[in-house]
Amino acid sequence: MATTYLISELCALVDLPVRTVRYYVQQGLVDRPEGETRAARYGVKQLEQLQLIKKWTTAGLSLDRIRELLNGEEPDAPARSRRRGTLEVVSRLTIADGVELVIEPSRAGLTPEQVREFSRQVMSLYDQVTGQLPGSV
Repeated sequence: MATTYLISELCALVDLPVRTVRYYVQQGLVDRPEGETRAARYGVKQLEQLQLIKKWTTAGLSLDRIRELLNGEEPDAPARSRRRGTLEVVSRLTIADGVELVIEPSRAGLTPEQVREFSRQVMSLYDQVTGQLPGSV
Protein backbone atom coordinates (compact mmCIF):
# COMPACT_ATOMS: atom_id res chain seq x y z
CA MET A 1 0.00 0.00 0.00
CA ALA A 2 1.39 3.40 -0.99
CA THR A 3 2.16 6.01 1.65
CA THR A 4 -0.29 8.91 1.66
CA TYR A 5 -0.55 12.05 3.76
CA LEU A 6 -3.23 14.47 4.83
CA ILE A 7 -2.36 18.04 3.90
CA SER A 8 -1.45 18.81 7.53
CA GLU A 9 0.98 15.88 7.60
CA LEU A 10 2.48 16.85 4.25
CA CYS A 11 2.96 20.45 5.38
CA ALA A 12 4.69 19.30 8.56
CA LEU A 13 7.09 17.14 6.52
CA VAL A 14 8.13 19.97 4.18
CA ASP A 15 7.77 22.79 6.72
CA LEU A 16 5.43 24.85 4.55
CA PRO A 17 2.08 26.45 5.40
CA VAL A 18 -1.11 24.78 4.13
CA ARG A 19 -1.93 27.94 2.19
CA THR A 20 1.37 27.75 0.29
CA VAL A 21 0.90 24.09 -0.61
CA ARG A 22 -2.62 24.78 -1.86
CA TYR A 23 -1.29 27.69 -3.93
CA TYR A 24 1.35 25.45 -5.52
CA VAL A 25 -1.36 22.89 -6.37
CA GLN A 26 -3.57 25.64 -7.81
CA GLN A 27 -0.65 26.91 -9.93
CA GLY A 28 0.05 23.41 -11.27
CA LEU A 29 3.46 23.13 -9.61
CA VAL A 30 2.30 20.21 -7.47
CA ASP A 31 0.06 17.38 -8.67
CA ARG A 32 -3.48 17.42 -7.39
CA PRO A 33 -4.22 15.12 -4.44
CA GLU A 34 -6.48 12.11 -4.59
CA GLY A 35 -9.88 13.01 -3.20
CA GLU A 36 -11.38 16.34 -2.31
CA THR A 37 -11.48 18.69 0.69
CA ARG A 38 -10.61 17.09 4.06
CA ALA A 39 -10.39 13.60 2.56
CA ALA A 40 -7.70 14.61 0.07
CA ARG A 41 -4.58 12.45 0.25
CA TYR A 42 -1.14 13.39 -1.02
CA GLY A 43 1.50 10.86 -2.01
CA VAL A 44 5.25 10.57 -2.21
CA LYS A 45 5.27 12.31 -5.60
CA GLN A 46 3.71 15.47 -4.16
CA LEU A 47 6.13 15.30 -1.21
CA GLU A 48 9.10 15.15 -3.60
CA GLN A 49 7.69 17.99 -5.72
CA LEU A 50 7.33 20.19 -2.63
CA GLN A 51 10.85 19.38 -1.46
CA LEU A 52 12.24 20.44 -4.84
CA ILE A 53 10.13 23.60 -4.92
CA LYS A 54 11.31 24.56 -1.43
CA LYS A 55 14.95 23.90 -2.35
CA TRP A 56 14.70 25.97 -5.52
CA THR A 57 12.78 28.86 -3.96
CA THR A 58 15.40 28.99 -1.21
CA ALA A 59 18.03 29.21 -3.95
CA GLY A 60 16.17 32.22 -5.37
CA LEU A 61 14.51 30.68 -8.42
CA SER A 62 11.22 32.12 -9.61
CA LEU A 63 8.09 29.99 -9.69
CA ASP A 64 8.14 30.22 -13.49
CA ARG A 65 11.66 28.77 -13.59
CA ILE A 66 10.65 26.09 -11.07
CA ARG A 67 7.71 25.15 -13.30
CA GLU A 68 10.16 24.73 -16.21
CA LEU A 69 12.45 22.54 -14.12
CA LEU A 70 9.55 20.40 -12.89
CA ASN A 71 8.52 19.92 -16.51
CA GLY A 72 11.92 18.47 -17.38
CA GLU A 73 14.06 21.38 -18.51
CA GLU A 74 17.76 21.30 -17.74
CA PRO A 75 18.35 21.86 -13.99
CA ASP A 76 21.48 23.99 -14.36
CA ALA A 77 19.90 27.25 -13.31
CA PRO A 78 22.05 30.33 -13.75
CA ALA A 79 23.63 31.73 -10.60
CA ARG A 80 21.92 34.77 -9.19
CA SER A 81 23.79 37.94 -9.89
CA ARG A 82 24.57 40.23 -7.02
CA ARG A 83 23.11 43.60 -7.76
CA ARG A 84 24.04 46.80 -6.04
CA GLY A 85 22.02 47.17 -2.86
CA THR A 86 21.41 43.43 -2.48
CA LEU A 87 21.37 42.40 1.15
CA GLU A 88 22.67 38.94 1.97
CA VAL A 89 22.92 37.23 5.33
CA VAL A 90 26.12 35.26 5.77
CA SER A 91 27.71 33.25 8.54
CA ARG A 92 31.42 33.76 9.09
CA LEU A 93 33.18 30.98 10.97
CA THR A 94 36.62 31.77 12.35
CA ILE A 95 38.42 28.44 12.40
CA ALA A 96 41.84 29.76 13.42
CA ASP A 97 43.92 32.89 12.99
CA GLY A 98 43.93 33.45 9.23
CA VAL A 99 41.40 30.71 8.49
CA GLU A 100 37.78 31.71 7.97
CA LEU A 101 34.81 30.14 6.27
CA VAL A 102 31.96 32.22 4.84
CA ILE A 103 28.61 30.50 4.38
CA GLU A 104 25.62 32.00 2.60
CA PRO A 105 22.90 29.67 3.95
CA SER A 106 20.14 30.75 1.57
CA ARG A 107 22.31 30.27 -1.51
CA ALA A 108 23.70 27.00 -0.16
CA GLY A 109 20.20 25.78 0.71
CA LEU A 110 21.17 25.11 4.33
CA THR A 111 18.95 25.39 7.37
CA PRO A 112 20.34 27.03 10.53
CA GLU A 113 20.71 23.57 12.08
CA GLN A 114 22.69 22.36 9.05
CA VAL A 115 24.96 25.43 9.23
CA ARG A 116 25.67 24.72 12.90
CA GLU A 117 26.42 21.04 12.25
CA PHE A 118 28.59 21.90 9.24
CA SER A 119 30.52 24.40 11.36
CA ARG A 120 31.06 21.80 14.09
CA GLN A 121 32.32 19.28 11.54
CA VAL A 122 34.69 21.81 9.94
CA MET A 123 36.13 22.72 13.33
CA SER A 124 36.58 19.04 14.19
CA LEU A 125 38.30 18.35 10.87
CA TYR A 126 40.63 21.32 11.39
CA ASP A 127 41.55 19.98 14.83
CA GLN A 128 42.27 16.55 13.33
CA VAL A 129 44.41 17.96 10.51
CA THR A 130 46.44 20.20 12.80
CA GLY A 131 46.64 17.69 15.64
CA GLN A 132 45.17 20.15 18.09
CA LEU A 133 42.87 19.24 20.92
CA PRO A 134 39.29 20.47 20.32
CA GLY A 135 38.83 24.04 21.55
CA SER A 136 42.54 24.72 22.16
CA VAL A 137 43.05 27.10 19.24
